[in-house]
Amino acid sequence: MTTPPLPSETAAALATGLRALVGRLKRRLRAQSGGDDLPAAQIYALLRLESDGAATMSQLARAEGMRPQSMAAILSPLQAAGHVRAAPDPGDGRQILWALTDSCRQWLAERRAARQDWLTRAIEARFTPEEQARLAEAVLLLRRLADD
Repeated sequence: MTTPPLPSETAAALATGLRALVGRLKRRLRAQSGGDDLPAAQIYALLRLESDGAATMSQLARAEGMRPQSMAAILSPLQAAGHVRAAPDPGDGRQILWALTDSCRQWLAERRAARQDWLTRAIEARFTPEEQARLAEAVLLLRRLADD
């Protein structure tokens, strides 16, 4: 059995800097969309419903790697806030499907648009066209890192 090589000092420094930078950028983006973010688990559940469509609590829990009881604790406040609704599954009335409300879809779109607008304006204001081209190259590299 071979031991994997230790990361180089350069790679380790890049990893530390990138992790801190991503956290700072995430906080800045969050602030641009009103700063009234929900807990991460609730956001992930909303994004899952947005991308995958209506689902049972068990399906959501499985997709997020948790127990259905934990998902119930996540969905309950989202339902109380009017972000999700529960309805009987038309194909199997014994099942309950959870889905985003129209107002939640609009809320998500508005927050996304606010973050996109801020980031677009910041890039235009802070970077020259040459720097923007370099940033585009960096985005491609970061995408490769995220897509492994």
